[in-house]
Amino acid sequence: MTSSDSQPTLSDQYARFGLGLRLSDVPRAVQTRARHLMLDAIGIAFASRGYPYADVSFAAFSELSSGASPVIGYGRRLALRDAAMMNGVLIHGLDFDDTHSRGVIHSTTSALPCVLALADRDDLSGADLLAAYIVAMEVSTRVASAAKSGFHKAGFHPTGLVGAFGCSVAAARLLHLDEARTANAQGIALSMAAGSLEFLEDGAWTKRAHPGFAAASAITAATLAKHGFTGPRRAYEGRFGLYASHLGQPLEDADLQLALEGLGSSWQIEEVAIKPVPACHFTHAVADAAIALHREHGFSVNTLDSIRRVVAKVPRGTVEIVCEPVEPKRKPVTSYDAQFSVPYIVATALLKGRFTLDELEPAALADPEVLALAARVDYEIDPDSTFPRHYTGEVVVQRNDGTQVAHREAINRGCAERPVSNEDIVAKFYENAQRSVSRSAAEQIAQAVLQLDERPARALADTLAGHTAS
Repeated sequence: MTSSDSQPTLSDQYARFGLGLRLSDVPRAVQTRARHLMLDAIGIAFASRGYPYADVSFAAFSELSSGASPVIGYGRRLALRDAAMMNGVLIHGLDFDDTHSRGVIHSTTSALPCVLALADRDDLSGADLLAAYIVAMEVSTRVASAAKSGFHKAGFHPTGLVGAFGCSVAAARLLHLDEARTANAQGIALSMAAGSLEFLEDGAWTKRAHPGFAAASAITAATLAKHGFTGPRRAYEGRFGLYASHLGQPLEDADLQLALEGLGSSWQIEEVAIKPVPACHFTHAVADAAIALHREHGFSVNTLDSIRRVVAKVPRGTVEIVCEPVEPKRKPVTSYDAQFSVPYIVATALLKGRFTLDELEPAALADPEVLALAARVDYEIDPDSTFPRHYTGEVVVQRNDGTQVAHREAINRGCAERPVSNEDIVAKFYENAQRSVSRSAAEQIAQAVLQLDERPARALADTLAGHTAS
């Protein structure tokens, strides 16, 4: 609904889409992929149970509230918004969750906690939950894409910043708001959305909380709007709207056509990339290139002395995130430091032929051979990169005898043009979930997710909350 004296705003158009979408409008393949994206996220959440940030976060939220909303692997012990916050921490904590390449945003990690909390509380159907999740994903990815990677350049983390907007539309749908109040919810979210990249400087845990903040903010914004609270109409394109205030550059540098492109007729869920490597998506191509070189040329700790220098070629837009400052990147202190370190990841992959969650353990971070090679890893700008559509990468190993070998990944594994199959997602889910629950429990969880639209949302919530870590 719009004012009579103005054209529809982006908020108006997202509201119309979000409230009007019928699940039957969404192709079955997209619905199936959406359930698999959820399954991927849930497996990661169970894997997070073994890490300190999970129990620390749960202790904090338990001190702040008590309630009966579901927390994955922890039971029903938190109030609604704190449960959404906690689930966001669990899904995003390992930085192993999906990424929309063009928007450079982890959308599921805020969308799923938001819609799970509300659909469970209001005893809605699994189909309602699935439709709302799709709405959140389709809106957030477009809002992020319109920034053309500008949020990162300005120091903002799009996952926290943008996730609040898609989630506010999804929350409004689940709360049965009208178009005007759904537009208001997005305007209210504008004053709540946040997420600083300062965690990159010292490996702080704050990034892990960003998607939960987005989910909880959206629930708050939509509930305020439900009761008549108003928000700015031009949340995105206004003089002090999202793009003008958070890009650090003129509004004209954003492409607002991307904010609506194909809305309701094409599906950004099909563009979401699954992570095959537990690290920042910007590092995946060079990780895979290094693994390929390990396999092709037998690099290992035994050949370490033969390597003079390693060059990792990366997209220009990723340098400040995963390559700079160089010296700290070569000696990561925390697992988060390592996940955003091209030198560490390339050195590990070259010497071990893998990069898994095990390579983020303290003993791995202190491996003297890996650190010795990381000290020889430099970066260069990839002149042929198609970033951000693809997170390209190339690794060149220069030997002491003057020879060199190279491997290039022009299209990163997991992106829309080189997707991870649904079967591979299921395999990844089991590998992650079984870090904290039994195989039989994991099978029950997978069945609940993949048959989501045939059951009440509360059945999924009960399954996720009921299987606590062993």
